[in-house]
Amino acid sequence: MAVLITRPDERGILLAEMLNKAGVATIHLPFFSIAAGRELNDLPNKISQLNAGDYVVTVSKNVVTYADETLLNTGFRWRNDIHYFAVGQSTAEFFCSHTEQAVCYPYRQENSEGLLALPSMQQLDGKTILLLRGSNGRDLFLEQAKLRGAAVETVECYQRLPISYDNKEQTSICKRAGIQTIIVTSAEILTALIDFIPENEHNWLKACQLITISRRIANLAEQFGWKNVVIAARADNNALLQAVLNQM
Repeated sequence: MAVLITRPDERGILLAEMLNKAGVATIHLPFFSIAAGRELNDLPNKISQLNAGDYVVTVSKNVVTYADETLLNTGFRWRNDIHYFAVGQSTAEFFCSHTEQAVCYPYRQENSEGLLALPSMQQLDGKTILLLRGSNGRDLFLEQAKLRGAAVETVECYQRLPISYDNKEQTSICKRAGIQTIIVTSAEILTALIDFIPENEHNWLKACQLITISRRIANLAEQFGWKNVVIAARADNNALLQAVLNQM
């Protein structure tokens, strides 16, 4: 079995290396690269304006990396009088290592829905939430937090930049390599994958097993016509590795 990895940048490269070490052939074909967000200069001021007890929410390690670098470069530090949240365990641990503060996350459901289910997210009157995210992120958390009474500020900490390939050539390479499993870690990547593969190869594409990280993405894949969809236990590379190995 060969695996196509669409996760971008370093995390995609690392996942490919992990699978190779486990004896699984891979092709890394990211559709986006990750670059600094267009609103990072707003971050120090927005953190300074928070009241004690307000919330900062981060959605990924990419967010943490760029946000932390911005604060360090401008002489700011992560405050110790506000509460920090992350969408998943690995992001929470990464965030904690940079903020040196406790970071809450939804253990059972590592997504916006899980975050919104936390007890501390139920009554938000009078709270300001600073949402640190990437470009084209989901608006579910933002919208629901506002409905629960919070004032929500956002900072785009990273942006996704499209990567151009010859789609016919890359599809041919994937087929010759025996790709039977594809790893997709966001709805945006799934849509890009479908748009990228030539339409006359969609039967091959949707006959591949799809491994993803949430029920929401799995539902979307099934709507697009996939029959064999596996949801990893979490969104981190270790969980994705285990999901692949479990199928062998």
